[in-house]
Amino acid sequence: MNEQVDNVLDTKGLLCPEPVMMLHQAVKKYPAGEVIKVEATDPSTTRDIPKFCLFLGHELVAETQTDGVYYYTIRLANK
Repeated sequence: MNEQVDNVLDTKGLLCPEPVMMLHQAVKKYPAGEVIKVEATDPSTTRDIPKFCLFLGHELVAETQTDGVYYYTIRLANK
């Protein structure tokens, strides 16, 4: 499934909790239904970002990893 991405959030090089904190700030800026792609290098994001989405009701559309970079495609829920 190739999802149309509205915004890219580059958190490469940042360590927990910064990627999730930046994602939390980003979701406040965008309307429900927007799709954000998060790029991260911290392995803890494989646990933290899916939990963030589950807790706040956002849809984790895709989760992949290539060459040490983790990619998350997230569709924002209603606020």
